[in-house]
Amino acid sequence: MIEIREFRAAVGVCAGGGPAGPARQWAERAGVRTVVLLEGLSDLAAVETLAERRGRDLAAEGVCAVSMGGAMNVRRYAAVLGPTGLGLRLTGLCDVQERPFYDRALEGTGAPLFVCAADLEDELIRALGTDTVEDVVATEGDLRPWQTFLHQPAQHGRPRERQLRRFLGTKKGRKIRYGRLLVDALAPERVPAPLDDLFASL
Repeated sequence: MIEIREFRAAVGVCAGGGPAGPARQWAERAGVRTVVLLEGLSDLAAVETLAERRGRDLAAEGVCAVSMGGAMNVRRYAAVLGPTGLGLRLTGLCDVQERPFYDRALEGTGAPLFVCAADLEDELIRALGTDTVEDVVATEGDLRPWQTFLHQPAQHGRPRERQLRRFLGTKKGRKIRYGRLLVDALAPERVPAPLDDLFASL
């Protein structure tokens, strides 16, 4: 895992305009052959948690999931990692509204792309059902903040799925934490299609 962490860090530096040498060296040391391009850390948490649940050691398989800090960075990451850079196989998971950024960046690479209907949190909430998600919220000690959130005028009359999705984004770090928790709560047959299809492609 040290090699994977170092590879991710070196890729971030390179995507920010730094040298490509360290990223190439760490890719070779870690045996990385495939990179999954993810928008943010909550997506990374979900992917890593599902890998653990399925007993898959992605690093041993030569797969590294990378959080890019936003979909608008995908062109730079694809350039660093893809055919014109390190020559690694690329794939990606993204929100539907961010698909154009991915499509442009991955054009001509042959990289498969898996698209969430709204975003991954929305996919997970729909897969679990709102009652189960609220049970997870209560178990995690977030029931009082959740109830306070529901009393906000802007939330009145909104569908429960949208309320939960918005709630997960109201506090720094909450989406990351729940990325793990919601995947952990999934029955094996209820994994959302974009996430399940991504794993099938790896």
